[in-house]
Amino acid sequence: MIVLSCNNISKAYIVENVIENISFTIHDNEKIGLIGLNGAGKTTLFNIITENLEPDSGEIYRAKGKKLGYLKQNISLDSSRSIMDEMLTIFTDVIKLEEQLHELSHRISTFTEEDSPDELESLMKFYGELSEKFEELDGYSFKSNIRGVLKGLGFSEEDFSKPINILSGGQKSRVMLAKLLLEKADILLLDEPTNHLDIEASMWLEKYIRDFKGAVIIISHDRYFLDNTVSKIFLLENKSLTVYNGNYTEFMKRRKIDLELAIKQYEEYEKEIERQEEMIRRLHAYGSKRNIRQAFSRQKALERMRKVDKPTSNNKKLVLKFSPKIKSGRDVLKAEDISISFNSREIFKNVNLNIYRGEKVGIIGPNGIGKSTLLKIIASILKEYQGNISLGHYVQIGYYDQEQISLNDENTVIDEIWDDNPDMTYYEIRTLLGQFLFTGDSIYNIVGELSGGEKGRLSLLKLMTSNANFLLLDEPTNHLDIDSKEVLEDALINYEGTVLVVSHDRYFLNKVVNKIYDLSSDGAFEYLGNYDYYVQKKAELDEEDEEETKGKTKTQINAEKKKEREMIRNRQQREKAIKELEKEIEKYEDEISQIEIMLCQPSTYSDKFLIIELNEKLNIYKEKLEKLYSLWEEFLEN
Repeated sequence: MIVLSCNNISKAYIVENVIENISFTIHDNEKIGLIGLNGAGKTTLFNIITENLEPDSGEIYRAKGKKLGYLKQNISLDSSRSIMDEMLTIFTDVIKLEEQLHELSHRISTFTEEDSPDELESLMKFYGELSEKFEELDGYSFKSNIRGVLKGLGFSEEDFSKPINILSGGQKSRVMLAKLLLEKADILLLDEPTNHLDIEASMWLEKYIRDFKGAVIIISHDRYFLDNTVSKIFLLENKSLTVYNGNYTEFMKRRKIDLELAIKQYEEYEKEIERQEEMIRRLHAYGSKRNIRQAFSRQKALERMRKVDKPTSNNKKLVLKFSPKIKSGRDVLKAEDISISFNSREIFKNVNLNIYRGEKVGIIGPNGIGKSTLLKIIASILKEYQGNISLGHYVQIGYYDQEQISLNDENTVIDEIWDDNPDMTYYEIRTLLGQFLFTGDSIYNIVGELSGGEKGRLSLLKLMTSNANFLLLDEPTNHLDIDSKEVLEDALINYEGTVLVVSHDRYFLNKVVNKIYDLSSDGAFEYLGNYDYYVQKKAELDEEDEEETKGKTKTQINAEKKKEREMIRNRQQREKAIKELEKEIEKYEDEISQIEIMLCQPSTYSDKFLIIELNEKLNIYKEKLEKLYSLWEEFLEN
């Protein structure tokens, strides 16, 4: 059944068309991803569908009785109600019905034998009708539904009583999303629904959308989310809309084939134009009346030829390798037993990290667990913490925090990079900027006038061309469109330094990182792989835990968890002791090697006392080395 369709919709702002002759149909239960560059007209199309904006031409059809719900990307919710009370405003009819039923129930229970039997029968009948209606409206489960949605979107029971006007912008956006989901619309229009959601909440929303009995259109830059929810992609590009069957990954495969075909057709068209123009020039050069008539005839035919537009191509034909100006040592970062509290509230404790040169490491965890705080500790922005942070030889940190405070708003884009890299040529700077989607005259735009996404790209390029060899990135893909994200991913994959990144972008984590730390209040658990590996391994561990905990009391489970934490701490202390032993062994091996070299020198032969002294030292060092080796073997065996 078709629930929504658009036929030849067009819309212009002032004189410039945003969308032209767009047509599509959506069936019940279809899940659609609407993608396109920033400014392509996606939000304009949503506003037309919701009748918040009149199209210049075309028709919109929505099936009769189908309720439409719309989540805007940037919306301000100003309310003094608590989160729970705000949710209850959706169910005012159900609550009134519930009060009526309680009132009727009380009246019926107070009837006596002296009262009119007819009146009692009438009340009983009315009570039955209201009960039926109450059940149809999910009256018996609406409160548990509210709790389920709020918890799924990352709110705790303690949050339910918080006034909305004290919440952050991200929390207010989640409240609006919760309200929309509880309103039970038949067609959902969601504009960037995973903004402000952590990974767990995004996974919950994915399942909700898959199970949703209705149509959904999603504008999103979250490619992993699109892969897990939609079965069709609408690409809005060059003012027109193209439909692709399949999820985002399948769309990208098909899109690549289409792009290659379009490039080939364009090249053939260009060659034909060139051939015809050359023929026209030659005929004019011959000069006879017949030739000139043929030339005019060919010119008219050329003008009638169907124009083939140059295909929109990504600007990533050239793969750049970003090499840090200074190479760090093999050991980049060692964080031992890091703990931090704010206002006597513990954020996390016992965090241990080991990061080595060339690694691309992701930090994940729920909102509020302290991921950004951990980055700030490593970057020496926060000083008040417990534990020890040690950086390796020649490690230089570059920190990206979404605020782009390192940018000079008065500079042009090209000067912002060139000022820090004066040895580069104009062509080299332009090539770098081109790879980060700054092309043509956009390189002369003023930094202060750039969008958030453009500033993000420029900050990341500036960081990668700096002296830094250890990049700390806090949500680098926020506010970037899909093309910009892919540019960043390619740049980081080919970056020869070390990267530690906090991100909720699972597609990005899957593509870029080779190690993940899952941060919790009790520490950070290490997974040696990308995001898919983490999901698989965590599922296996959870399954093992579930099997082990069957039939156990809560006290036993807590005791085992405490024992497990102690085992992890013991293992970490053992690893630390082994590394310290290995350093000592290396030191004595070097000393022994130096003495043996000295004993082989001709100048040593004539000095009897020096030979005796060196041999004594050699014996002492060998004895110490033997003890260290024995101790090292004991640690390895245990």
